[in-house]
Amino acid sequence: MEAMQWLTLIVFALTIVVVITNVIDGTLAALIGVAVMCWMGIMTETEAFKFVDWNVMAILVGIWIIAGHFGKSGVPSWLSIQALKLSGGRPGLLVMILTFLAGVISMFVDNVVTILMMAPVALPLARAMKLSPVPVILMIGFGANFMGTALLIGDLPPQMLHSVAGAEFWDFFWQHGKPSSFPILMVTFVITLAAMWFYGFRGHKRVADLDSLGLSAKIENPLFATVVVVWFIGTVVAMSMREYIGVQLGFISMTGAISLVLVLALLGDRVKEADSFEESVQELDWRAIFFYVALFALVGGLEKSHILDLLANQIKPIFLENYALGATLLYWITVPIVGIVEHDAYILTFLRTIKDMGASGIEPWPLYWMLLWSGTLGSNLTVAGAPALYVALSLGEKEEGRKVSLREFLAWSVPFTIVCSVVCYVIGMLVWVLPYVK
Repeated sequence: MEAMQWLTLIVFALTIVVVITNVIDGTLAALIGVAVMCWMGIMTETEAFKFVDWNVMAILVGIWIIAGHFGKSGVPSWLSIQALKLSGGRPGLLVMILTFLAGVISMFVDNVVTILMMAPVALPLARAMKLSPVPVILMIGFGANFMGTALLIGDLPPQMLHSVAGAEFWDFFWQHGKPSSFPILMVTFVITLAAMWFYGFRGHKRVADLDSLGLSAKIENPLFATVVVVWFIGTVVAMSMREYIGVQLGFISMTGAISLVLVLALLGDRVKEADSFEESVQELDWRAIFFYVALFALVGGLEKSHILDLLANQIKPIFLENYALGATLLYWITVPIVGIVEHDAYILTFLRTIKDMGASGIEPWPLYWMLLWSGTLGSNLTVAGAPALYVALSLGEKEEGRKVSLREFLAWSVPFTIVCSVVCYVIGMLVWVLPYVK
């Protein structure tokens, strides 16, 4: 490695360490890292700007605006009450249904937003059913973080796969004649929930009279809820048809968001619950958006310095000699690493590395999927791997009025992560990796 490459690697590593340790705000650290790379001549400010996938940023902003209105529509509260009825008063089953519901919502909505939607309705249910709030809200956090990779629009990692490898909406259902992310993660999710019910939720007494709990949920403004849900579904359908429409996903997402805000503004007092455009923009998580912008630029610095090429060349012999072993090492090295390292940065770095290996003749798609799955599932191990879990933990601590120890957190996160990682590994190897072993 040359001096400039070592310098790039040092700046990148120090930035990630600061992000992980939270010595200063992670977004600020990432932006400072980009600035340092530019001032040191690793890349120009113009190159840093171009390394950012603005299409992905537009997807995030558009979906977040629509999700903000969805959260205020009353639909999540209504769905939670339906989950209570479906459980038949069985507390453990209710937690599994709420977790599953959080997972389904997170396929379309950012996982942090999903938790913020679900927590206000799940915690009263937990109190009424005499359940400890902490495991309930943690399970919802695990579920929201779990299924974000099942579809293209739920979380950043699948959108990065779209950016790096060109994965389209329907590729997450079926690709190259094989079931891909949605069916494999859905099967894994159901098996994991069954295991977690057996582990910690099967002994609770059933509440026979649900009416005695005094819980109900009503959609206060059906017109507002209907407009938001129709726009949400319409935007998702349009994004699924991107290849035929012929425009970028970010443009579709932003069109859906802007047109929704416009329609709600035209309806005026009939939808008083709706935010104005100014309020919608103010409620966006700009800290996260700037972090993702900086993340693309930082990894772009690695690419500009050809460090990713060097990494690809170093690990390529493993995959050439034994493809299954290489995929296994990639998967099981990733799981613990993303438990302590912010998983988005790790996934983006190795997506680019796999793309470089693919250019030299190694089949990339099984590796893309194994990286994406292990990088998502492993991040459930600690709050350092997934910011969504920090939000869930904070809500649980606030509800109970106490600090949750690391041991208590790990008592739930470790079994969840082990079960889902093992199940997904077995399915992924059988469906995707072994067919490519020569």
